[in-house]
Amino acid sequence: MRHLLSAAHVIVGAADAGPGWLIVEDGVIRRLETGTPGDVDLRDATVTAFDTVAAGFVDTHVHGALGIDFGDPGVDPGPAIAHHRRAGVAAVLASIATSAPRDLLTRIAELRPLVARGELAGLHLEGPWLSPLRRGAHAPHLLRAPTADEIDRVLTTAEGTVRMVTIAPELPGALDAVARLVDAGVVVALGHSDADADTARRAMDAGASVVTHVFNGMPPLSAREPGLVGAALSRPEVTVELIADGIHVSDTVIDVVIAAAGQRMSLVSDAMSATGLGDGEYVLAGNAVAVRDGVARTVDGTSLAGGTMTLGGIVARLIGRGIPPLTVVTAAACTPARALGIEAPRLRVGGRADLVGVSDRSVRTMAGGSWLAS
Repeated sequence: MRHLLSAAHVIVGAADAGPGWLIVEDGVIRRLETGTPGDVDLRDATVTAFDTVAAGFVDTHVHGALGIDFGDPGVDPGPAIAHHRRAGVAAVLASIATSAPRDLLTRIAELRPLVARGELAGLHLEGPWLSPLRRGAHAPHLLRAPTADEIDRVLTTAEGTVRMVTIAPELPGALDAVARLVDAGVVVALGHSDADADTARRAMDAGASVVTHVFNGMPPLSAREPGLVGAALSRPEVTVELIADGIHVSDTVIDVVIAAAGQRMSLVSDAMSATGLGDGEYVLAGNAVAVRDGVARTVDGTSLAGGTMTLGGIVARLIGRGIPPLTVVTAAACTPARALGIEAPRLRVGGRADLVGVSDRSVRTMAGGSWLAS
């Protein structure tokens, strides 16, 4: 089938080409032009207009969907991966939340082949090396300080598939763990932490290069105690994750992070197993979770417990708010890809037609020239 897609904003790499159009035929992008199609023969083409067209997104912090938690041993992650791909996520980094040592190693081994096949961009460990004081939905009895032996077991089992680890830098042995992981080629993120700014900076000096969902799972920013938030926003080499679903932080805080972090901001979904299903009872990181009106909280009401909006939904929401599409797509694709050291999705003539159209606070995803069911 032949498609013509037009948009007010066509995002090509790290640039907004402005108004433009694409011809897709036989699953390949045949033309990519600025302006209007003019006298192009459209008699045998379907024509679709969007506000924004881009190549797809990279979600570096996502726990699952459709009742599936990426961290649960023995569970097929395929339907959850497919759900996020339908929402425009071209590369999924599967986040494994805090679990018992044996379960963690088992699940890493189970997911390792999916990384080798390219179905996942890698694995992200959010826990177990987190602060009990800022644990969020992570069960306290499963949290522990990092040890060289456990890190070595994880790295050996992972065989290079663990691409990111979130750690609280104030834990005993944490700074040594940061250096050990970085030396092994793992991206270290700081999060679920009660660290002060000086401790956070020491971890950054040791190689930590990402901050996990800034403002969540850490002390608030204040005038005399900047904490991890202040360290994150003031270090020009650090990538700052943000869950911009309108629940985890306010729109004003989103605007503050955009202004302060600029192209260091990395949008993430933190989507948990309720994503795509709706309200109900779930489990995350060993804790019971209740989802009400799309908001996931621990059943005791003490903490949010991940998100229920896809990264594609977040992108559409921000563009719908009037945030420049290039700013949003950069934060959803280029910045997270750079943080992981992988290639960002890109529109190009002759390339496979994998892309996303955004309009009316919704997304449509094309894979190989065919629209995917939403």
